[in-house]
This record gives sequence, structure tokens and C-alpha cells, in this order.
Amino acid sequence: MALNLNRIPMPAQDPEVRNKNFDEVATGYTAAMAVEEAERCLQCKNPLCVPACPVNINIPKFIHEIATGDVVAAGETLKDANTLPAVCGRVCPQESQCEGACILNKKGAPIAIGRLERYAADLQIMRGDFKTAVKPSTGKKVAVLGGGPAGLTCASELAQQGHDVTIFEALHVAGGVLMYGIPEFRLPKLVVETEINSIKEMGVDIRVNSIAGKINTVQELMEEQGYDAIFIGTGAGLPYFMNIPGENFNGVYSANEFLTRTNLMKAYDFPNNATPILVGEKVAVVGAGNVAMDAARTALRLGAKKSYIVYRRAMEQIPARLEELEHAIEEGVELMLLTSPTEIVGDADGNVIGMTCVKYELGEPDDSGRRRPVVIEGSEHMVDVDTVVMAIGQGPNPVLLETIDGLELNKWGNVVADDQGRTSLEGVFAGGDIVTGAATVILAMGAGKVAAKTMNEYLAD
Repeated sequence: MALNLNRIPMPAQDPEVRNKNFDEVATGYTAAMAVEEAERCLQCKNPLCVPACPVNINIPKFIHEIATGDVVAAGETLKDANTLPAVCGRVCPQESQCEGACILNKKGAPIAIGRLERYAADLQIMRGDFKTAVKPSTGKKVAVLGGGPAGLTCASELAQQGHDVTIFEALHVAGGVLMYGIPEFRLPKLVVETEINSIKEMGVDIRVNSIAGKINTVQELMEEQGYDAIFIGTGAGLPYFMNIPGENFNGVYSANEFLTRTNLMKAYDFPNNATPILVGEKVAVVGAGNVAMDAARTALRLGAKKSYIVYRRAMEQIPARLEELEHAIEEGVELMLLTSPTEIVGDADGNVIGMTCVKYELGEPDDSGRRRPVVIEGSEHMVDVDTVVMAIGQGPNPVLLETIDGLELNKWGNVVADDQGRTSLEGVFAGGDIVTGAATVILAMGAGKVAAKTMNEYLAD
């Protein structure tokens, strides 16, 4: 039979419909689509996709199970390696990981691993058959600080080994960036809540409204409350700003606030939900990563007539996933490339009325290997906007870290940890964005999984 080099397209809402609602954009494979796509897999003897997955899913196995119609087994194979498969099937950058390593890239399109993962995981959620084996109790207590992807994964792995695990989450719900950062139209919150519930069913205690460093310190947890080990997975939730004039005007948001109000607090459904959000007719989002795309697409759904991505580099340098960029453009987001603000302009009442920008051209490569943007003299111009969202990155929140004596931090304020999650303190481990800086959900999960293995060995000594 001839090799099929074309992947099955993902069904999706029409762009002119979806840019006005918060329903999920991609609607998922049917059973027939999933089988047809799974049958494209070559079942390589030495699959390159598996080591390219940060949590080492047995990808050929779960795809073969879909191809042969055993979707129950496929869900179990996924869950054996991945705490949050329905989440990862939606938000992982597969193109630079498992799918990027697929041998079919040499001839055509790689296997749609992420779409198949979502398909099998969604069916598992519909069945409600999360059967994760948990070993007998070891009598050891572990505290996980932060209920985001790294913390949830670490907690799940340790609970399976029989340890008594408690997650301390600062917000009123667990999930971290999965709940506050990624919009409903990309990642339905019901999916996240369902997968978190499967972790609770293992016996993990999740304590919300518990700000680590305020409610209790690392020293108090170990010395007074009897925890044998601690994992720090508090992420990167402190937004960065450009420190240009006008960032304090009304109508300027950090992407964190803009997305948290919309996603976690459901401002899109105000007044049915109590949190409002003010969005003008013309919105500029500064930055071009996945967070920026989320903010720009959200602005349209909140009623903006114009939504711009303002980015100081060129199209080929945009860091967002190609799929997210394509979806944004389809939905009407406009790109202002090789452009950057120098000042936000406000009126006498302190409201944003515009943004002064300059144009750039690309010069010689910088340390990252990308051509450096160079300001074009005399290019200053005004952009007519009434809302500005800063989406230029975020770093570690110091609330917890400032309370931990002897914990080594790097120059950016991130926790220093080795590749096994060990920090400078005995019994204290860390992983995810608090170590690496802002990265992807799956990389944080991979770090949580690795740290859990190290912690399990530590607890056994």
C-alpha cells in the first residue's frame, strides 16, 4: 500500500464565527479520522518521537492502539506516562518535539501525534475510567508548592509511589497557567478540572488559597509540619513591562491580568460572573509569543474592532506556535512587525489614546542567532489604540523565594536546580518555569516528572 504523506486536517470552527465566541476552536477528530491518521504511522523500530517527548510517552504504542480500535488501551498508555494528556494534546508544541522528530517529515507531513493524543484522552474523560494504580503508603509526606503543570505532574508521580502528597496552590483553583493563562477557546477549563480530579482520586490533597511563603515557609513545612521533601513549582507569574512612559495609564494591562480576568475569572461572561474587563475598540498587544496570540485573539472575542500584534522583529522570528499564529491571522488579528512602542500616550483623564512607535530593520545576528532589530531613524509614528496589553514575558514571583534561607537563585531570580531537580537545600527540589523561566506546559511537566523520580529515590534512602 502506498505511503500516505498527508495528515488528516483538524476540524475547526469557521474563523468568522469563532472570533466572536469562547468555544473551543478545534473540534477534534472523529473515530474514522483518528483511525485513518493513526494508520499512517510507520511503527518505527527505533522511534525518534519518544525521546523527543519531555514525558516519554510510548507514542507508537498508543497510536497502534488507536489504529486497531482499542481506544481504551490508548488512553491507558497515555496516562501511564502523562498526567495531563487531554491538556497536552491541545497545547503542546508538538511541531518542535515529537512531531518534529517524526521520520515522515522527510517525505511529507508528520503523524498528527497531538491530535491523536487529544482524541484518545478525550474519550477517556468521557468514559471517566482513570485507573491509576497507587502503591501502598510509604509513610512519607511531600509538599508541592504550586498547582500548575510541574506541580501537578510531580504530585501525581509521587502519589503513585505511595507517598502522602499535599499541593499548596496560591489561587482559588488548581491548574496554574492552564486555568489563568490559556483561553477557553484553546483549552476548555472543564478538561483541566477533570484531569486534576483524576489526581485528587489518587489521594493528593490540593489546598487552594495557600500562598507559599505567606501561609507557611519551606522551613515551617519541614521542621514544624513534618514534611520529608518539598517540590517548588511556583512558575513564572510576575509580568514584565517595558518601563516606557505611560505604562501606568488606564487601559494598559499585563498579559497576566488581561488573561486571568478573562479566563480564570470569566470576565467574558460578565455580569453573570463578577469580574469585569474594559476593552476598547483598538487593542495593541506588545509581543509575539503564544501568550501574545492568546491576548490578541481574546481581545477580538471581547468586542474589539481591531486587534494588533506589535513585534519588533520579523515574521520568520515570531516565537509563537505556527498554528496559533495562523489561527490569529484567520480570525482578523493584524501584525505590526518590525515595530516597537517607545511611549504610551494618554488623555487628561489618564486613559490610553495612542502609542508612539518606531520602525526597525534587521541588522547583524545577536547572541541568539537572530538578526538584531535596528531602529530606523526618523520612523517615529503614532498608532491609534485605546488598550495596550504587554505580553513580553514574565519571571519568578519573589513572595516564596524571599522566605527561603540558603536557596541558590540565578541572576534572573530563578531557582538553581540540577537536571534532576535538586536545589542547594537538602530535601528541597524544584522544576518548571521557576527554574527555567517561562517555557511550555510540557517542559514543566517533564521537569516535574524527573524531579519526582529523584525525590522518590531520596525518600527511599
